[in-house]
Amino acid sequence: MPRGRGSSVSTHEKPNVDAAVDSDKDNSRHKRSAYLLLGLFILFLHGSWSVYRMQFASLPLPLGAEQAGKRGFSEASALKHVKYLTSLGPHPVGSDALDLAVQYVYAEAEKIKKTAHWDVDVQVELFHTDIGANRLAGGLFKGKTLLYSDLKHVILRIVPKYLPEAEENLILVSSHIDTVSTTEGAGDCSSCVGVMLELARGVAQWAHGFKSGVLFLFNTGEEEGLDGAHSFITQHHWRNSVRFAVDLEAMGISGKSTLFQGTHQWALESFAAVAKYPSAQIATQDVFRSGAIKSATDFQIYEEVAGLPGLDFAYTDTTSVYHTKNDKMELLKPGSLQHNGENMLAFLLHAASSPKFMKDAHQAKQESTEQKKAIFFDILGKYMVVYPQRLATMFHNSIIFQSLLIWGTSLLMGGRPGLMSFGISCLSIILTLIFSIFLPVVVAFALPHICPFPVPFVGNPWLVIGLFGSPALLGAFIGQHFGFILLKRHIQEVYSRTKPGLTGNTMDYIVGLEAERWIFKSGFVQWLIVLIVGTYLKVGASYIALIWLVSPAFAYGLMEATLTPVRSPKQLKVFTLVLALAVPVMSSAGLFIRLVDVMVGSIVRADRNPGGLPDWLGNVVVAVAIAIVVSFTFVYLLSYVHISGAKKTLLSVLCAFFGLALVLVSSGIVPAFTEDIARSVNVVHVVDTTRTNDGNTEPLSYVSLFSNMPGKLTQELMDLRGEEFSCGKNMTTDFVTFTVKYGCRSYKGSSTGWSKSEVPVLHVESDSATDDARRTVVSVDTKSSTRWSLAINMQEIDDFTVQVESDKLVQLGGKSEVDGWHTIQFAGGKNAPTKFQLTLFWSSKATQASPKEANAEDPPLLVKLRTDVNRVTPMVETVLEKLPRWCAAFGKSTSPYTLAFLTALPVNI
Repeated sequence: MPRGRGSSVSTHEKPNVDAAVDSDKDNSRHKRSAYLLLGLFILFLHGSWSVYRMQFASLPLPLGAEQAGKRGFSEASALKHVKYLTSLGPHPVGSDALDLAVQYVYAEAEKIKKTAHWDVDVQVELFHTDIGANRLAGGLFKGKTLLYSDLKHVILRIVPKYLPEAEENLILVSSHIDTVSTTEGAGDCSSCVGVMLELARGVAQWAHGFKSGVLFLFNTGEEEGLDGAHSFITQHHWRNSVRFAVDLEAMGISGKSTLFQGTHQWALESFAAVAKYPSAQIATQDVFRSGAIKSATDFQIYEEVAGLPGLDFAYTDTTSVYHTKNDKMELLKPGSLQHNGENMLAFLLHAASSPKFMKDAHQAKQESTEQKKAIFFDILGKYMVVYPQRLATMFHNSIIFQSLLIWGTSLLMGGRPGLMSFGISCLSIILTLIFSIFLPVVVAFALPHICPFPVPFVGNPWLVIGLFGSPALLGAFIGQHFGFILLKRHIQEVYSRTKPGLTGNTMDYIVGLEAERWIFKSGFVQWLIVLIVGTYLKVGASYIALIWLVSPAFAYGLMEATLTPVRSPKQLKVFTLVLALAVPVMSSAGLFIRLVDVMVGSIVRADRNPGGLPDWLGNVVVAVAIAIVVSFTFVYLLSYVHISGAKKTLLSVLCAFFGLALVLVSSGIVPAFTEDIARSVNVVHVVDTTRTNDGNTEPLSYVSLFSNMPGKLTQELMDLRGEEFSCGKNMTTDFVTFTVKYGCRSYKGSSTGWSKSEVPVLHVESDSATDDARRTVVSVDTKSSTRWSLAINMQEIDDFTVQVESDKLVQLGGKSEVDGWHTIQFAGGKNAPTKFQLTLFWSSKATQASPKEANAEDPPLLVKLRTDVNRVTPMVETVLEKLPRWCAAFGKSTSPYTLAFLTALPVNI
């Protein structure tokens, strides 16, 4: 960096005292006031919040059918579809409600066909899938095989009548009709279906001028493991004509539909060129693909299985309602569907009309991985920036090289004193980060002990500002101030040798100014390190570090730097700070707030094995994330406080905010959860026959209560008094796809609501060994259940096949495992098969259970099976009615329904 006034100087410099700092009275007069610093903090925070509101909460006005016209997009029309679909209640695969939803979408597609432009050919199909197997390489699906049967999709193809080649060049727009069993799915993804139906109506009026066709896929089975998309892309006769895929999804409800995954630069540029309200963030792609968010979309099928280029969009507002009862129509924000629809309509009209777009799509598979990648982000929801990863890497490397060159030259000129100042300023970065993390983490550990709930801020996310933001900022200032003090001592020693004419308060004041500049410049080093690491790892969001480095460095160089090193330092100008932070805040403040908001909302479902995570872990994750954001973004602003009169005021304000937030959550004045933002609590009637394979023992039946959110169920049990629940770590239930490690059980009334005829059967048909190879054939009868999960012990089994009648669904080879188990998940419609044949090929290293293990209370298992029935038994109904309104069941592809049967085969069969 350029040497600023007051950079540490060598011993050869001559003393020179600036007139501006000659007088102690002047020094005091120039001291920054608390009001000025408080105003800067308010400006910074208000500016960040304004950027967030503009970037993520500013939605277009919804249009009615007449306002949109025949060729436009009307949110009012799309909402009619959403209203009907949500009125059906939850509609998971295999339910009557899903059949009604599919019939409705099919009927609406037929209406679009009848009202299309006369030069447009619209074809509508109700596609009934064959049985199939889906095995994806990674992510959530490692160690799994997903089976499906009897799925129904609605497919709507729109092509110009007199252009046959358009039928062989289709743009796929896809989303899913089905929901999980716990929600009506207004956001996920009835809103997407409503948008697609309204898009199809509009596209059908434009397609006579298209060069490509558009295919709308309304699939089912997405919530069971992306089965719908897989069945289409592997079975339907139009699959080979698809050249590009657009997926619409939701991991929250409403807000802006954000582009969070994109495969190719040309596709991103096409969207950026025409989107009316662009919302796109490569940072979300980085987070999603890192595995930090345990989720997946149909886009994975289109990219991994079909090799298609494409774009993936999702709603991310209020992620805490995801897959719960609160994903409801009432929480859809006006303008959300209009935002999605207008962007998509503009993009489809542009892409389908452009010969170049389809030519690029054809060439996409020939491009190297490096050529495909691009950086993309929006600015205030108004503009979208797209540029290739190669250019980003070159530009970042150039900035890194120049920064290192400038720093190296500066330090050489400064000699040993300058090197020491640099080292101490780097130490201040470390201290800032350590203290910024330490204080909120202490609070995070304490919250479970002083609040009714271990995570007391989910219902009111703004509380994290006081609970974690204030301690993080306080810690950042303390850590930075330690570095400031060390710098002052070092610089004072240097000045006492090089500027003997400076004494008393004048010396102290000038030394403070010099230290202040080093603290400000430490921010350059901090963001330079982030840029280097991000560029090396090819993190798309590295552009954020670039902006937070270049903009402040430019402002400092323009306003503060001097080529006259013998001049004494002056105060950093306030305008320097404003100029330095304007672009960084505008480009990334909204994104930081959104990522923290998504993280807070995700805590309600954080514990994939309920009771497996410590109560404090969710708090710590949020606290650390906030601390990192605070310490990195406030580094420049905090440097203005150390020689001001605002230190006590700052500490008082931060402590007051923290104290107020702590009182609100510990006293329960502000509830941890609300009826609209609920705690996930699942109620499952379990019939466990795991230990009854000899047929001499009655099944163990009980009602299980557990939560995917860290924390015990003490508050919930207060409303369930009289239902005879007992809780603890000893209430472990192995649901095959996950294990409840802390839960509650009640045996009251558990003998009703199910029959023995529903208990699944695992029967060993044959067990033979030849030439040291052992093979066991097991028949699997899931009875009435068409949704089940089966786990195979891969420490004992080398491989296996799954067969239905004469069809071999799962072939030998390619089996992955997680924790020694491979899991098969099956989901199908009402006519899906319920009898399967499982052939197990034993490992040559298989260990037979010893007699002691075989007779133990928990003998080792070879195969575990869970079957699900979507029925509410009397006891479950009672519990659901008594649970507080701020409780909601959370559903996912691995969650059991409200009635689950468990059975297993021991290793020693």
